[in-house]
Amino acid sequence: MRDRLLGALTRAASAVPGVAFRVTFDDGASVAFGEGPPSFALTFRTGAALQRAATEGFLGFGEAYMDGDIEVEGDWDGFFAVAMSSGYESARLPLPARAVLAVQRLRTRDSRRRARRNIAHHYDLGNDFYALWLDRTMTYSCAYFRRHDMSLDEAQEAKLELICRKLRLRAGQRLLDVGCGWGGLLIHAARHHGVTGVGCTLSSAQASLAAERVREAGLEDRVTIVQRDYRDIEGAFDRWVSVGMFEHVGRAYLGRFVRQIRRQLRPGGVGLLHTIGKDRPGRGDPWTLTYIFPGGYVPALPEIARHLGWAGFVTVDVENLREHYARTLDHWHERFERAADRIEAMTDPRFVRMWRLFLVSSAAGFRHLDTRLFQFVFTNGVSGEVPPVREDLYASPA
Repeated sequence: MRDRLLGALTRAASAVPGVAFRVTFDDGASVAFGEGPPSFALTFRTGAALQRAATEGFLGFGEAYMDGDIEVEGDWDGFFAVAMSSGYESARLPLPARAVLAVQRLRTRDSRRRARRNIAHHYDLGNDFYALWLDRTMTYSCAYFRRHDMSLDEAQEAKLELICRKLRLRAGQRLLDVGCGWGGLLIHAARHHGVTGVGCTLSSAQASLAAERVREAGLEDRVTIVQRDYRDIEGAFDRWVSVGMFEHVGRAYLGRFVRQIRRQLRPGGVGLLHTIGKDRPGRGDPWTLTYIFPGGYVPALPEIARHLGWAGFVTVDVENLREHYARTLDHWHERFERAADRIEAMTDPRFVRMWRLFLVSSAAGFRHLDTRLFQFVFTNGVSGEVPPVREDLYASPA
């Protein structure tokens, strides 16, 4: 097993010559790869950890890392660049991982009961937890770095404004935000663009804090937050938006979700779907589906476009913000590490290692693999509400 791993790492090191690293095994033996000081060190503390990483793919690696039996010190992005160059991520899934993935695929049939349970697993970890490493608006989605030197707070504000501009918001319009999180987009849209809005989330923790933040902003007469399933939102809205929620719908329900938009968005109205996606359908990652996003499904670009078209929507713009999400995750990881001791006091060491691995592996997925962040702008039927030019979207804010 060791010889097989060393062979794969030797091939990966030649594919990524700029990354030097060191691997240490449970018996103390150590092997260096590349020239110069190592950018990261990989340590297998037990033989079982090496066996699991080699035979169970990222699921085995992730669980062994969470248990402290594997250690990665130094540059995480360099580690993933090497691992992905070795073909580790794209290799045929071993039997244990395939079994886990089969079970997780059943969970993507997000019935009302299962959807509520899956959302609670991730988003009801506690508002205090997320507040430690998100920006001041508590926006838990890809930021938009208009300038390289932007802070996370500035980049999240820029993302909220970009979405509002793409929706062509005007004062007096009604906006529906499906999966509104902690309410940051609705507050921004009401405050800066004069709309009234409704936001829905299945998370009780999010709904409670979002409503509180709306009251603190003095917008309770214009913004309403409800803890409700997207299938239960009725009414005709001038604008429709969903940011980072489509990934939770489940593959079997993508069509139903899009058809529900048709009932919520008035004819000629403008919608925006902001979602993580892939260039082509993928199998999913058993570790992430087990520990981070149960019931999740990352849709492929053709799937999204097909469902929008079948529902009668006219797609007028698609933008890929992949690099922006990698940078967002870098910021989240940095802030997470600064708060790691406090997070461990709230939870336990295994939880901290699990979330660290989630943040760094997600950034690597956007940077090195086929993970994307798509913003689809569409209209309900042919509409003249989106102009044929885009210059105003990127003008400096007033």
